[in-house]
Amino acid sequence: MSSLSKAAKSLWGKKAIKNGQELWLPLIAHLIDTKNVINWLYNHWLSDKEQLIIESSLPNQNIHALVKFLGCVHDYGKCIPAFQGKPSYQRSKVLDQDLLERLLRQGLSSIKLVSMEKSPHAVAGEALLERAGLNESVGAIIGSHHGMPQKTSPFDQIINYTSNYFGSDQNQKIKEKWQRVQSELLNYILEICGYNNIKDVPPVSQPVAVILEGLLIMADWLASSEYLNYDVQKPLFPLISLNAGFDDLDMTARFEDAINTWAVNDEWYPQKVTNIEKHYQKRWGFEPRSVQEKMSAVIGKTKDPGMIIIEAPMGIGKTEIALTAAEQLGFSAGENGFFMGLPTQATSNAMFERIDQWLKQVAESEHAKLPIKLMHGKAQFNPIYRAIPIAENIDSDSDSDADSAVVVNSWFTGKKAILNEFSVGTIDNLLLMGLKQKHLFLKHLGLANKIVVIDEVHAYDVYMTSYLKKVLRWLGAYHVPVIALSATLPKQKRNELLQAYCKGKFGTKHFQAESGWENEQSYPLLSILDGKKMVQVNHFEQESFNKISVHIRRLKADDTDLVNKISATIEKGGIAGVIVNTVRRAQQLARLMPKGIPTLILHSAYLSSDRTKREQKLQNLIGKNGKRPKRLIVIGTQVLEQSLDIDFDVLFTDIAPMDLILQRIGRLHRHQIERPVGLQQPDVYILGINSFGDYGDANEAIYAKYLLMKTDHFLPNQIKLPTDISPLVQTVYDPENDEEVHDLDEAKSEFEDQISKLKKKAAVFQIAPPRPRRTIHGWLGDSPQNLDKDEVRAQAAVRDIKDTLEVVLLQKNESGFCLLDGRKLEKVSSKIIAEQTIRLPAAVTPNIDEAISSLEDITSKNFSYWQKDIWLRGSLALVLDKNLTANFNGWTLSYSSKLGLSYEKEGEKGE
Repeated sequence: MSSLSKAAKSLWGKKAIKNGQELWLPLIAHLIDTKNVINWLYNHWLSDKEQLIIESSLPNQNIHALVKFLGCVHDYGKCIPAFQGKPSYQRSKVLDQDLLERLLRQGLSSIKLVSMEKSPHAVAGEALLERAGLNESVGAIIGSHHGMPQKTSPFDQIINYTSNYFGSDQNQKIKEKWQRVQSELLNYILEICGYNNIKDVPPVSQPVAVILEGLLIMADWLASSEYLNYDVQKPLFPLISLNAGFDDLDMTARFEDAINTWAVNDEWYPQKVTNIEKHYQKRWGFEPRSVQEKMSAVIGKTKDPGMIIIEAPMGIGKTEIALTAAEQLGFSAGENGFFMGLPTQATSNAMFERIDQWLKQVAESEHAKLPIKLMHGKAQFNPIYRAIPIAENIDSDSDSDADSAVVVNSWFTGKKAILNEFSVGTIDNLLLMGLKQKHLFLKHLGLANKIVVIDEVHAYDVYMTSYLKKVLRWLGAYHVPVIALSATLPKQKRNELLQAYCKGKFGTKHFQAESGWENEQSYPLLSILDGKKMVQVNHFEQESFNKISVHIRRLKADDTDLVNKISATIEKGGIAGVIVNTVRRAQQLARLMPKGIPTLILHSAYLSSDRTKREQKLQNLIGKNGKRPKRLIVIGTQVLEQSLDIDFDVLFTDIAPMDLILQRIGRLHRHQIERPVGLQQPDVYILGINSFGDYGDANEAIYAKYLLMKTDHFLPNQIKLPTDISPLVQTVYDPENDEEVHDLDEAKSEFEDQISKLKKKAAVFQIAPPRPRRTIHGWLGDSPQNLDKDEVRAQAAVRDIKDTLEVVLLQKNESGFCLLDGRKLEKVSSKIIAEQTIRLPAAVTPNIDEAISSLEDITSKNFSYWQKDIWLRGSLALVLDKNLTANFNGWTLSYSSKLGLSYEKEGEKGE
């Protein structure tokens, strides 16, 4: 093998001053580090399925040579004078001069460069490599490895900024020396990667380029980490003394030591599920229902699993079917990761506990340490998540249980979080895969490596579904098995999801299926896209269902009469659920409830810490195996209708679209328990119907009047569950029967206009669908600014919600600044202070920049030390008075532990 000249070994890749010591890393060392890392990640971290997808797209090619080449050449653009002349981060003139003098001694000089910033090294690398003959599809990967692709190939870079690349525009001698060392370095890279010529590097399709780009970014970040999570006792790829050089490094030992330090958890190797009944017994301690057993058996026989949609009644055990499917498909499809997306933080927290227990069983059966991640903005405050041990802190030699555990791998944080093998979180984390933003490649890499489960897939509106369909096309292109769960899915949405996935995987939305599949209304229903064939299973033993007949009663009453009715209904005992459509209405009803009856309120306008406690209390009281009180009234908003395994004896609910009413009914008589006197028959009271077509401004602002009118029209006085679920949902969402509903035309026109506007709005910042013949140039063009740095704004972009502000809510009384429960700030930890967050209503902050400025003034004046605190840095404080009220931005805000945050215009009397 060729050896490198002193000139090539004098090029620096990284440099720094630490503790007064001059440190550097030769460029070639970092390139080889990254080559070794990406090669290891490809072989040991990337799933077998993704490897197969990549390799099948490049027949008769040495894929390992390509992978190593990407790692080894990614920072090739650093071998230009524009980069070599860059000052160090600390602006150390001594260090910078020492390294420049080394180059000068090797004849590498340059005339003063005036436009160095015009040739960033990622772009320079692509320009040089494509000039040398590299194809654009791979060249674009090099130019994009800092997370943002160029719009086009930078073919004019070298012409326009010649001196940046070769040290001079005119001096041929200077130019030749730089060109010679660049050519030498490139030939060396090609040789150690297994290529004779740069033109031997094969072109790649766009989806493959996205995955390889993500893998390259991951490898570069890892190879650029000096220590594991900044722990100097755990070195990875540290810089070396300026007195040492490339020849002093043992590159193989350096890489092996780093990987052994970094790989603190095990990989998941799914086992074959051979006996469904025994599997359910082992994982959950019960025999599967017949519907669970049949669905699991059918899923286990798929040969080329694609999109799977499970439609079954609430409480039937869809989660267990999905988790069994994850193990089945993990084995058959060669996946080694899992992501589950849910509608809200509350549902994510509730599901996380179940996934954690499942994963413990998996870890124990495989004698492995498997990493889990809770992915939402308040994950750090979840007590179950916080109690999980940190992987790198477990000493396998001293801990007998260390070989079988669920752990948290601290390296997978921030933008790297989605790369964690097992993740549970809000649906935003999946939808963001379709939003143009820097480093999107990492999200694609992380999700392409997993089995994806989407819970409550019916719950996402037109705007979010637009993102979901785009994401499904990309997941299809990566052949990722996707499992969608719903109890109330309109057939049109079912069909659109299957077709979107098929389009991504095969380039066409058409698949083989039995005639009439588009209008299938059987229930339960299992739809499986197995290769290009779509199979639907709809015959199940009916005795496995909890059959109930629900009485529907329309109740027109003012708030006082409603409260009296609720109280009277549970006079002899029972749990009444009251689900309303707005926080304000929930608070109004709670204020009117009699003091003698225990009442629990749950909505989004609570401090994070208060809301977590309320969610846990609710589960403990009326969840499965909960300790049910004699009487309880639970008042809440839509957070009660999704994924929560809770049980009401009687239900009062505001009018909503049919599927959501059925979801709410799914919390009624959910468990097989003895009912109080008078409540053995499940009753539902529908509220908010003033007259046909009049549902009040608040309800019509939340839900389309068209859907409310159709629901009102087709909602029967008695519903047989689960038999009536699918027919009722399909009836409301099928436009073919619109003529049966009188006076619907105006509402329908408004509905269609709104859908059209939402689809157009959603498309603005979405990435394009997979285009195999294109490069990744321009893939993220025209992306919204700074979304990669603002998680909340990014989530708002895929949910079509207004920007809102999260604040730390405190009070000031005679003793100074306190938490709302009266504890002084100096007596509690920063973490506890950071838990006192709440999101202000959008109405309170119409001009968000002005609101931020006002809150920054409050924070800097009273809590300047927060900026140096790891928990509180960047937080904004809003201070209430001793009565827990404040005037802010023209609004009067008040907080109570019972009702949460209330607000009204200054000078107006509260309703």
